[in-house]
Amino acid sequence: MNVTKILTVVFYLVSIGLAYFLVSGIAHDIEQEKVIKAVEAKVIDKLMKIRDAELAYLLSNGSFTSDWDKLTSFVDTGVIYLTERKETIIQLDYGADSIHVEIDTLGSVPVKDSLFSADFQVDRLPYVPDSDKQFKIWADKINKSGVMVDVIEVIDPDPVDPTRLEDNEIKNRKPLRFGSRTDVTTAGNWE
Repeated sequence: MNVTKILTVVFYLVSIGLAYFLVSGIAHDIEQEKVIKAVEAKVIDKLMKIRDAELAYLLSNGSFTSDWDKLTSFVDTGVIYLTERKETIIQLDYGADSIHVEIDTLGSVPVKDSLFSADFQVDRLPYVPDSDKQFKIWADKINKSGVMVDVIEVIDPDPVDPTRLEDNEIKNRKPLRFGSRTDVTTAGNWE
């Protein structure tokens, strides 16, 4: 065998090895992306449930809560009142309108039954899916244009996606969250 044939065989084997590592690396990245999307879908679903519970808590109690025990107790034993609102517009003599509002309570339904499925585990509400870590929750009142308003922020403390960093400039590349400490919103950064 001459040197050319030996080098051809060596380069052939090296190219096959490199092709294998390249394909397996790409396959690993694709699989990793599927896992990240599946886990983030579960986290988003849980954040939406927490948001629904917090909005119901706000309607019943007048403010958000940052206490997981209060929120889970409310979801487990609290009720949401069903109301009917009737507005009557009365024309006044001097051209203005007066509005008469009547709110009638029709009944109540348990929070757990109205917001969640029958198999929902209330005690797992504060926890990130498939984890023992709790979501970070913050609720308070802030001054917005001279008016004190309730705000809330709930954040995934340990994102599965390593590119989701708190100091990211792009809002939807930060860890999954809903609400804000500075704005009056309950929107999620995945929306």
